[in-house]
Parts: sequence; structure tokens; C-alpha cells
Amino acid sequence: MANENKLQAIIGHCKEYGFIFQSSEIYDGLSAVYDYGQYGAELKKNIRDYWWRSMTQMQDNIVGIDAAIFMHPTVWKASGHVDNFSDPMIDNKDSQKRYRVDHLIEGYVETLDKEKGDAILHQMELLLEANDFAGLKQLIEDHKISCAISGTCNWTDVRQFNLMFSTEMGSVADEANVVYLRPETAQGIFVNFLNVQKTGRMKIPFGIAQTGKAFRNEIVARGFIFRMREFEQMEMQFFVKPGTQKEWYEYWKETRMKWHLSLGIAADKYKFHDHVKLAHYADMACDIEYDFPMGFKEVEGVHSRTDFDLKQHQQFSGKKLTYFDTEINQHYVPYVIETSIGLDRTVMMILSEAYVEEDLSTEEKQDSRVVLKFPPMLAPIKLAVLPLTKKDGLPELARELINECKTQFRCFYEEKDSIGKRYRRMDALGTPFCVTIDHQTKEDGTVTIRYRDTMLQERIALADVKKLVMEKVEMFK
Repeated sequence: MANENKLQAIIGHCKEYGFIFQSSEIYDGLSAVYDYGQYGAELKKNIRDYWWRSMTQMQDNIVGIDAAIFMHPTVWKASGHVDNFSDPMIDNKDSQKRYRVDHLIEGYVETLDKEKGDAILHQMELLLEANDFAGLKQLIEDHKISCAISGTCNWTDVRQFNLMFSTEMGSVADEANVVYLRPETAQGIFVNFLNVQKTGRMKIPFGIAQTGKAFRNEIVARGFIFRMREFEQMEMQFFVKPGTQKEWYEYWKETRMKWHLSLGIAADKYKFHDHVKLAHYADMACDIEYDFPMGFKEVEGVHSRTDFDLKQHQQFSGKKLTYFDTEINQHYVPYVIETSIGLDRTVMMILSEAYVEEDLSTEEKQDSRVVLKFPPMLAPIKLAVLPLTKKDGLPELARELINECKTQFRCFYEEKDSIGKRYRRMDALGTPFCVTIDHQTKEDGTVTIRYRDTMLQERIALADVKKLVMEKVEMFK
């Protein structure tokens, strides 16, 4: 399937099968905001759980927290978000449509050959790094990059636009404080650094992990759930001794790539992209990019944040945020290595990798199927139990098997339609195992188990079903 068609196919599939819906759809929707349906919520939870356990349960020196979304407004002043969390924007005077400059140029580059496109992107990155807004506008005008709505090149000057949502806290409007919906989860970790370090008796190097919602007023949100205004992050801040940040940065680059490969995705679907323009807090930074239907895009960032965050919060709060290292008998402000992965982008990555349209036609008949080949550990439903008929005690046997298994993994019961149609529905939901209860089950205690990816079927003992599935869906082996 051509990449340009695959994204639309995935979007349609997600709606049809209960994975992802447009938010407030009955009111014509809300742009760049999505709701997870019954199976999307399960998939998202399974990915979150796998990341969380990888970070906390499988690491000896990383713990997790859950910080509030609302934070004291000075937090965002200290972090630099009030002054620096903005993107260069440009408006088309004819359509009144606003574009993020880098997205506008990237969209144009996609229409060019690779060599010419790479040269323009390199020029854009240099201009962004220098904050040369006049140069960016000139680049747009030189290449006659037009608005998709009006088709004209009648542009305003490039200017900065802050991406934070603000609101008021308090019952009386004129006494209310302006507070922000957090644009990232990292700051909740930094302001709790000492709380966690002291109560957990943590010794450097150690990490603090967190998952949670973040909010950004994206002007140009696109790519389905790739870029949204309300999204979820999975972040870990790893505190290290100053001077050791380079080795830990390389360590976490390698470790995070191993995690991605553990999802069963081929190595050539990923690549590292080193930042040309570093954020104000970083001395090293890279993205882990995945080959989405719209090309290689960032799914995770690994950043060496230096000691910027803790020093800033120390300065603005007046509270000492240092660590006493007993090995060298010295206080210091730790450096930080950050790993930050978008949960929604990971959901989209897993969907993009799993979605397959297969032609099963033979000389005798035309046939095809759409299947989601999720890693079994991430699949929303692990086991479907399908009685062949609605009578003769077969549903009761099916329910007994589900009751035996449902404490360990998600099961699904279905008795409607032919067994072939039920298999196809389970394929479309990404269910790795289907068990059919038939009349032979009553005679010899065996069932037919069908494997999603190969569609192969075999008879196994009913008593062995739970063990087989548990072995296949186990997250860590």
C-alpha cells in the first residue's frame, strides 16, 4: 500500500473498530483532539505499562512519580517556557491561515527530490538556529511556497507564538492567579527532585520516571494522533554527576533504542537524528525517528539537559537543590539526561507497524483480510474464545475458559456469526489467539487454537490454553 493511502486506511480502521475517535464528533469534532475507544484505550494502557515496567521494575535505580498537571506559575518562568516556549509562525494574508514555519517548509520539501529537499531543510535549520526570522521568510518567498488554502504567497512577517494554554485559578476572577496547563511533564520531576531523593534515599546516578497528560496550543496539528493539543508523555529524568553526562547520554541512547527494537520492529524502521539547533537547556540532543506513513518522524527524544533545570528552580524558589555526594564529600547540582517519548505517537507507531492488508485469493475464490499484527504483549485482546454453536453446552465451556484466564489477561467472548467472520473480526482487532470450542471439546477435552499472523490452526488440550497464551503475552522474558 502506498504510504499516502496507508494513513487514511489506519484512521478509518481505528474508527470502525473502536480504537480512536474524533473528540466531540457529534458536534463536528474538535481539531487535533482525539478520544481513545475501548480497544485503543487497552492498547495505550499496555504500551504505557510496558514502558513503566521497563523503566521502574526492570531498573534498580529508577522510581516513578505522578505529579499534578497544575503547578505554581513561577515553575514555567524558571523553566524558560514563559519566555522561550514558542514557535516561529507565519500567516497567509489571503486565507488568514496560520502555519508553523518549519511545517510549511517541510510540506513543500516533500514535493521535491531528496537532494534539493535536504539542501532546503539544512538551510532552514541554520536559520532557525540563528533565530533569523527575516531569512526564514525570504526562504519561503524565494521558493514560492504557497498557502494550501489560497494558493498564494502573500505572507506576513515571521513571528513567535507561545504554545502554552493558560487559565485562572481561584473563585474570584480579579484575585485569580494565572496558571498554565503543563506543556511537558518534566518540570514535575525537577521540583520533586529533593522530595524523591531524600524519601527514597536515592544515590546518584538515579532516575525519576513519570507518565501523564501535557497540553500545547499547536497551531498546525496534523498527522492524526501524531501531533495533538492534548497528549500523553512518558518521561524519565536521570540525575548524574557533572562531567559524566556524555557517557550516560550515550548509554540512554542505546538503551532506549533497544527498548524500541524489543517491540519487534525492524532496525531499519528507526534512525537517530542529532539536533542542529539545541534547546536552551541542552548540550547534546537527538531524536529517535520511526518511519511513519508520512516518513521518518520523531517518536522519542534523548537530551542532555545539563544542570539548567535544577539551577533555575534553585534560583527562582530560593531553595537549595543540591546533592551531597559522600564519595567525594561534596555538594553539587546534578546534571540530567532525559528520555521523553510520546505515548500517543507510540500508539500510532504500533498501529502503523501492525496494520497489514493481505490478499488471500486463490484460483477458486477471491479473499482478503485486514489484520493488526500487534506484539502479543501489547494486543488489546489476548485471547478470543469462540463457541462453534450457541447450544449443546459449548457456550458454558467457553465461559469456563474465560473465567480461568481473565484474571491474567484480557479475553473476549463471541458467539455471533460464522466462525470465519469471527476470525476476521479478531484479526482486525489484533487478537493474537482464537480458541474454538466445538463438540469434540466435550468428547476429548481439546480445542482448536488459531494463530493470527499465520492463520494456522491446531488442536491442543483445553487445559493448556492459559499456559500457552501467558507464555506468548509475557512482557519480560
